[in-house]
Amino acid sequence: MSFEIHPETPSEGVPFAVRLPDVDWDGMYENLRRTGSQYRIAFGNVTLLSNSRLAMEASEFAREQGKYDLFSEKVFHAYFTDARDIGRKDVVMKVAGAAGLDVEALRDALLEGRYAQRLRESYEEGQRYNITGVPAFIINGKYKIVGAQPLEVFRDTLKSVS
Repeated sequence: MSFEIHPETPSEGVPFAVRLPDVDWDGMYENLRRTGSQYRIAFGNVTLLSNSRLAMEASEFAREQGKYDLFSEKVFHAYFTDARDIGRKDVVMKVAGAAGLDVEALRDALLEGRYAQRLRESYEEGQRYNITGVPAFIINGKYKIVGAQPLEVFRDTLKSVS
């Protein structure tokens, strides 16, 4: 399910320094880079909290085209590595093209708001589970793992399920 953590973010985004002024950004990025390097994920200096709605709607289009994983990977890279604003339509379209999606069909789908209801329903479901971050995993409708967690957290949770 797609889940918008900050739906209140304006379309032009908000600088992280304004949205979260008390965060030690240098320390956070140092930690992200150290952790990410173990998985060959490079983190750039993202300074803008983008409004992710367009990218999320495009991901639903990609899901229908069988390219959800590829598109999501490319959006992740565009935002977290290249520090591009995924709230901008031109950025989303370029990423969609790189993922092999039909950009004109996507543009039409976005213009008609084809996935807006689906995102609203996903948001409501996330609210029911009190999701506060992503990724989020709900197991058997009861157990929740939120955020990028170590493998042990998944093992322990799955053991408690069985």
